[in-house]
Amino acid sequence: MPAQAAIVGIGHTEFAKNIERPEQRLAVEASLAALSDAGLAPSDVDGMVRFDMETTEEVQLQRALGVTNLRFFASTGYGGGGGCGTMALAQAAVVSGQADVVLAWRARKRGSGGRPWAKASHRVPAEKQWYVPFGLVRPVDQVAILARRMMYEVGVTEEMFGSVAVQIRRHANRNHDAIMFDRKMDLDDYLASRFVSEPLRVPDCCLETDGALAVVVTSLERARDLRHTPAVIAAAQMGTGPECVNMTNYHGADLLAGPGSQVAPHLWRIAGIGPADVDCAQLYDAFTPLVLQSLEDYGFCARGEAGPFCADGNLSIDGGTLPTCTAGGGLSEAYVHGYNLILEGVRQVRGDSVNQVEGCEHVLVTSGNAVPTSAIVLRRDR
Repeated sequence: MPAQAAIVGIGHTEFAKNIERPEQRLAVEASLAALSDAGLAPSDVDGMVRFDMETTEEVQLQRALGVTNLRFFASTGYGGGGGCGTMALAQAAVVSGQADVVLAWRARKRGSGGRPWAKASHRVPAEKQWYVPFGLVRPVDQVAILARRMMYEVGVTEEMFGSVAVQIRRHANRNHDAIMFDRKMDLDDYLASRFVSEPLRVPDCCLETDGALAVVVTSLERARDLRHTPAVIAAAQMGTGPECVNMTNYHGADLLAGPGSQVAPHLWRIAGIGPADVDCAQLYDAFTPLVLQSLEDYGFCARGEAGPFCADGNLSIDGGTLPTCTAGGGLSEAYVHGYNLILEGVRQVRGDSVNQVEGCEHVLVTSGNAVPTSAIVLRRDR
């Protein structure tokens, strides 16, 4: 799809372990913040895209905001895998003429709302029947199997996982909005932390966060008349491969490949660039092994090279070759299904991130690479 749509507004509430306000109110607050950032009014909105896991429906948000004519609405599935998918749907609506201004959002009370897997019933559907009854219930347990396979197949070490957590934490330490803003961590601290599901420790796991975020997408032509440098959606792609099982890849021909390996070739072709052209990456970091997997799936590293790449400090804003999760990501800023990664990608293109990459022109943003996934390339307007 041609690069004719751009992100023009971003907004979010505070991030915290426990926010007393209901999810619908958080969604309204983030949406109003994004529209204000764009210099647009609710009456300008005629399209909406949401996660199918949202508790706030389009008609509720439409009513609360005062949107008068909603011409397009859609949703995307697969939890963390769908974040960038909302941008793909918004782009499609704008380029096809089905909507002029599309609002997309994610509101979630994960920190205070309980853990989804705690609600698993005695009878589970589809492929879950093959592993949930045997105790593989939590996402961290599922990713721990992937982590152990990485250690066995290509020699990834605990220190390599730890290097991801440490570098992303340092980015969050400079971000006043991050939950981990004032909580420093080095590799010794990481290695002293407790296991959650061996070999994964507490810092290998994303935060549990309450909060909401929103994004406004419109045509590139209209974007050029608005407040900020447009973050052009140069490419947006969804994808998955055969034999996909949530959070891991038990039955695939390549046990270490994630759905991102299916997305990457199409994404780079559409964007007209390659991994070497990316100035920074916002890689979905629900768990540290997923960052290593994404580095290889999207072509930044060859098989087995992601661990040493991270251990050498290449994810850091301070001298790294690929600054990654520059606001702190899901590990240290907030975990709201990766939507904060989209917002940070926009800030990098605009040039106003707290950890700004000098001369940033292209940003890769990915969604959960352990489930059917999606990704976008954002670029500066030319």
